[in-house]
Amino acid sequence: MTRLRESLRTFAEAFRNPALRRLELAWAGANLGSWSYSVGIAVYAYEHGGAKAVGIVGFARWTAAALLAPWLSVLGDRYRRRLVMISADAIRAVCLGLAGVAAVAGWPPLTVYVLCGLVAAAAAAFHPAEAALRPSLARTPEELTAANVVSSTIASVGLLGGPALGGIVLALSGPGAVFGVSAALMVWSAALVLVIRVVETPPERTEADASFITAAFAGFAAIIGDQRLRVVMGLYTGQLFVNGLMAVLPVVLAVRLLHLGGSGLGWLNSAEGAGGVLGALVAAALVGRKRLGADFALGVAFWGAPLILIALWLSTPVALVLFVLIGISGTVCDVAGMTLLQRIAPEAVLARVFGVFETLILVTLGLGSLAAPGLVAVFGDRGALVVTGALLPVLSLLAWPRLRAIDRDAVVPERQLDLLRGIPIFAPLGPPELERLAAGLVPVEVEPMAAVFEQGGHGDRFYVIDSGRAVVEADGAEIGELGPGSFFGEIALLRDVPRTATVRALEPLQLWALDRELFISVVTGHAPSLEAAESVVGARLAGPVRA
Repeated sequence: MTRLRESLRTFAEAFRNPALRRLELAWAGANLGSWSYSVGIAVYAYEHGGAKAVGIVGFARWTAAALLAPWLSVLGDRYRRRLVMISADAIRAVCLGLAGVAAVAGWPPLTVYVLCGLVAAAAAAFHPAEAALRPSLARTPEELTAANVVSSTIASVGLLGGPALGGIVLALSGPGAVFGVSAALMVWSAALVLVIRVVETPPERTEADASFITAAFAGFAAIIGDQRLRVVMGLYTGQLFVNGLMAVLPVVLAVRLLHLGGSGLGWLNSAEGAGGVLGALVAAALVGRKRLGADFALGVAFWGAPLILIALWLSTPVALVLFVLIGISGTVCDVAGMTLLQRIAPEAVLARVFGVFETLILVTLGLGSLAAPGLVAVFGDRGALVVTGALLPVLSLLAWPRLRAIDRDAVVPERQLDLLRGIPIFAPLGPPELERLAAGLVPVEVEPMAAVFEQGGHGDRFYVIDSGRAVVEADGAEIGELGPGSFFGEIALLRDVPRTATVRALEPLQLWALDRELFISVVTGHAPSLEAAESVVGARLAGPVRA
């Protein structure tokens, strides 16, 4: 109960964060518009070419998005992410508006198909930039998890509401009107992103000067070079592959095993969708937890395991209940996995990592749906369900040690985070960077009258006072005092000069120290933080306390 109250409090704080609130509402509009226009283009294609045209257009849209995602995601790391999102929304709005005009005016169907293809391409730039922007808007790690819960819930609601909206507009008018409504939703999304207030870090000059091909493969290189990313992406890939299998297996279950006919498939899908929405309540309990690796593994395992029970105990009520469990597990998996990726991936290539993820989603879903008929042919109807259900628990078990290691590394005491948040130099940093700094802090104890460092010495550490008081001396004269929460040592690190003063303990000092390399890499790699640091250094050099 206590954890639930804390989670709800964090959700309230996240919604009071104007930037996060606007981002989530923008995502809601874009997501609703995407699913709505998907219905419109499917009906339009069927009217002009039958089922074959629907299949070809759908394949072309998803394939284009899968191939373009790693390349277009470069934009989210090379330029300001808000600008990339607004541009993507603007392109989608214009193309959807033109598609609506083309559908109403009777232009050649190829015109509509090309315009909708451009919409899919723009989406491949929007999603990585949006996922990479969210961590920089969250003020705490808990807020980031809460925002991901909201994002996952919006995706589930959009999956249900978008097609429903498209169906209503189709019933009242036609595909052209659906395109028009979807265009309006993209304008809504762009307008909300436009008013988000956040200082974004421009890329480093060397990164901006890199060739586009080199930059595009940086996301793949980051995943290959980081064992943690490989584990999370690998398990995600397994879950997505099974998700592709589930595009076919529920049909077999509903029609051939439960004898429910075509309507039974709708019941199963509705049960899973309801579970996805209910999963938001379960995922809310993840807010504030440091065991996201374990939660991710359990979410993936329980996404597949119910299929084994369904195959062994053929019953419509049992299948419906277990499909609700599958939906709940899917939401937990999405929230925990997304948050892990945002925390682990380097901020400089975060959008490109999500670009790779977009490609994996589309490719593995397609491979899973293609593999399902062969799985049924080899193992039979019930055997295919058992094999599919066992795959994810086995993968989760294999990944468990690595994910638990990620959890152990991610445990950062709140005291250190609170101290860092109170320092102006670090205030502009997002939760992943703050966690990285907090994890690098080492405790230092200094006896009364002993020097933390001497004037003229080499600067190798940045310090924060946890408890106790210290005096600052320059040229043998006392020039100031420091107490709990105070920080010092940044001048020598940032200006690469000897220590400008001596800091001596007046009473037992409990300090947290940060090594030069980590301090420099984080502060200089984030423009707002560097600006704040330079402001602090300037004020201290001009004032009485220079340490």
